[in-house]
Amino acid sequence: MNFAIRYLTEYTYAGRVTDNLNALRVRPATTSTQRVDDFHVRVDPEARLQRHLDYYGTEVIEFGVAQPHDHLSIDVRAHVVTAEPGDPPDEAWQALEAGSYEAAGGEFLLSDDAEPENGALDELFEASRATSPLATLRLLCELVPDRFEYRQGATYVGSTIQDLLDAGAGVCQDFVHLGLVLLRRHGIASRYVSGYLWAAPRDGGSDSVEVETHAWLEALLPGGGQRGEPVWVGADPTNRRMAGETHVKIGHGRAYHDVPPIKGVYRGPGSATLDAAVTMTRLDPQASARA
Repeated sequence: MNFAIRYLTEYTYAGRVTDNLNALRVRPATTSTQRVDDFHVRVDPEARLQRHLDYYGTEVIEFGVAQPHDHLSIDVRAHVVTAEPGDPPDEAWQALEAGSYEAAGGEFLLSDDAEPENGALDELFEASRATSPLATLRLLCELVPDRFEYRQGATYVGSTIQDLLDAGAGVCQDFVHLGLVLLRRHGIASRYVSGYLWAAPRDGGSDSVEVETHAWLEALLPGGGQRGEPVWVGADPTNRRMAGETHVKIGHGRAYHDVPPIKGVYRGPGSATLDAAVTMTRLDPQASARA
């Protein structure tokens, strides 16, 4: 699919601020099923943009506005072409024991302190175990939304898995964090993915829709590469399905804090009003990201 994406973020400050430093992770990634044909960022007040790749390979755009200002606008535009991924591999659990799998999974196999204590996830862990790593990934995409309601405002950006358990509801970020903990506990390397999701109605709908930044996960499944090496496979527990050509990836990390779209600090009044919108427009559904 061929998309034009506009991500417009506008801050209005209670007074004039200075030394406004920001880091953006908003450029779509280039992968085997996704290419970027055009990308640019414009900020107001104007500032010099500096670019680099972070530890996980996501492009980071940094800029600073030193002079006093009472507003900041960040206008991101991109043209992206995506293709549907191939069928995921379905190897047995024993394939996870290979040294090549552990080497490929690296730190994405490691557990962390995100899991609540006192066995709060023991039942979910048992319920999510299926006949193979792929079957477990598919089951997880059904289990999480079955157990938890998707509800805006139930959690916030700093919420923990325990907060999700207590509220019985959350958003895509929470569903992904829970999925990551369960998959890693099963010995499946997994990572958090930030991006955009084309969310037009399946009956045709509009060719241009307002969406939000989205989160899903990627699991490392054994045996799917050209030489039998493990491959990363996307799954979206919020929408009960595997990730496909409607998912536009920006980057990945171990958790949300590794790939926040926009992060910044400034000097001045503490309050600011944020207005952010993502518009995705379908340009040519027949285009393909594959060569």
